Amino acid sequence: MFHSGLVYLTEDASHDAVIELINEEAFGPGRHTRAAARIREQGPHDRSLSFICTDNGETIASVRMTPVLAGDVKGHLLGPLAVRPSHKNRGIGRELVRIAIEAARRKGSEGVILIGDPPYYMPLGFEKVAYQALDFPGPVDPNRVLIVPLVGDVHDRLKGVIAWRDASPVEAADAADGSKRYASA
Repeated sequence: MFHSGLVYLTEDASHDAVIELINEEAFGPGRHTRAAARIREQGPHDRSLSFICTDNGETIASVRMTPVLAGDVKGHLLGPLAVRPSHKNRGIGRELVRIAIEAARRKGSEGVILIGDPPYYMPLGFEKVAYQALDFPGPVDPNRVLIVPLVGDVHDRLKGVIAWRDASPVEAADAADGSKRYASA
């Protein structure tokens, strides 16, 4: 369905209040007790990989990405993903997921992980993580732990604790050509 008023943008701090409202509508107050929320409260999400959708200037959906270390995998936790009730079932959530995964791939993420509904996410490229391969900071249905592997050996290294990681850019040594290189910590 064509929506001429839909625009996808990188999230910035001015979106925080409306994103909170959208997430409250979608998930209610219990969202803060979930295992994924426990990871997100360990450190900030990556705004450069988090996106919103506007319809004629009104923010109507968002997705956030939080840097995580999952076993030995330097990846990102996708979510929350939420769309206002007035705009559901129009492909907006799927497009936000696609945009976020591609941005994570470009930034060098090894995988995009989430806890979600397999029938919704598997057609978007997500695969099931091995049963109880990851240790979350709270109860999780292991059948809902999914990943889009962005490098070849992700499933083999996806074993152990999953937690927030500091992915702030750190300046690396000068390259031989005199240019600066940046890497994730």
